[in-house]
Amino acid sequence: MATVAEGTYEIINELGLHARAAAQMVKVANRFKSDVLIEAQGQRANAKSIMGVLMLAAAKGVQVKLTCKGDDAQACLEELAKLIGDRFGESK
Repeated sequence: MATVAEGTYEIINELGLHARAAAQMVKVANRFKSDVLIEAQGQRANAKSIMGVLMLAAAKGVQVKLTCKGDDAQACLEELAKLIGDRFGESK
């Protein structure tokens, strides 16, 4: 039976979930076997799809909900949460 891990996080980097940040999220999500959904502002997307993540247009201050489902769901969620918390490697 697949494990489900969920968490809600605030986008804190100045530029929000722009192209580079979205690409980093997709890269991390694709390292895991779990299915990963991201929700923001009433919209949902596959976090393994760059176009899906970009279409959310999540600006600074937006809350995003991540749902990972699979055998490595918890590890996947932790890595994505760390990426968001680290501002996608940006200084602001």
